[in-house]
Amino acid sequence: MTINFVKENKEVVFAQGSNLREKALQNKVDIYTFKGKLTNCGGYGQCGTCVVEIVSGMENLSPRTDFEQRVLKRKPDSYRLACQTMVNGPVTVKTKP
Repeated sequence: MTINFVKENKEVVFAQGSNLREKALQNKVDIYTFKGKLTNCGGYGQCGTCVVEIVSGMENLSPRTDFEQRVLKRKPDSYRLACQTMVNGPVTVKTKP
């Protein structure tokens, strides 16, 4: 199964239940804006800087967490926090939407 990062033109192979942020970082996919690079919480779901847009495969992701619901309430339903997202099937992701 693969995660396709559109802007980076990169496909990443993953195991079911992988964390989206960890897979991106392991494969040198930059998910943070400049501000996010300086202020990110290290993947603990505290800062909201690892926002990605899910282009396809939303049905293959874990549901939004309570923290995501609060942080992303004014954003499109296709936006997720990478650190809070577990991947269970093929997905296409756009970084830094």
